[in-house]
Amino acid sequence: MNEVFKALSHPARRQMVAMLRERPMASGEIAAAFDMAWPTVTTHLAALKTAGLVETEKLGTSVRYRLVISAVEEAMAFLLGLARVGEDAPQPASKGVEC
Repeated sequence: MNEVFKALSHPARRQMVAMLRERPMASGEIAAAFDMAWPTVTTHLAALKTAGLVETEKLGTSVRYRLVISAVEEAMAFLLGLARVGEDAPQPASKGVEC
């Protein structure tokens, strides 16, 4: 899980994940959406792959990236657990005069 949050700590990687949420994409198509050098894009994609957030499929000379939904769901479940969604949050002590 640490690798997932580390991978998602960079805004470009979060944007790549958002793009892949829509559909699988070739690496060149992903790179075209960013104003950065090709090696930088591949480094970001490699970090997402290492974290288990994306998987790859080789298609001739191209590589297609696909979002791994189960990894995203696991990270979200962890965060929702931290937030304890659905539980009543403790109320701050009120200051002032009692009625």
